[in-house]
Amino acid sequence: MAISKAQDLVSSNGVVVFSKTYCPYCTSVKKLFNDLGVTYKTIELDVESDGSEIQSALAEWTKQRTVPNVFIGGEHIGGCDSTFALRKSGKLVPMLTEAKALSVSASS
Repeated sequence: MAISKAQDLVSSNGVVVFSKTYCPYCTSVKKLFNDLGVTYKTIELDVESDGSEIQSALAEWTKQRTVPNVFIGGEHIGGCDSTFALRKSGKLVPMLTEAKALSVSASS
């Protein structure tokens, strides 16, 4: 059940951040996305009633147990380090634009 919920969320949103409210790495990714003007869906696993089940399902699906667990355009990109590495390499904004989560006029 949790895996299908996670997959549905990922397939129906351009960008999804599986997060925990108290996680500083999650906060960094959400701040980056907010600063860039990204339209994204956040699932706070520590607030959701089935959050631990979703986190376990994500671990099975992505082989990543930690948060943030970030998806762009249906593709699992990893966590905080991976997201910032994509930004540094100049690949993040094109991915976000392709996922229709960013207006074309946004700057990198």
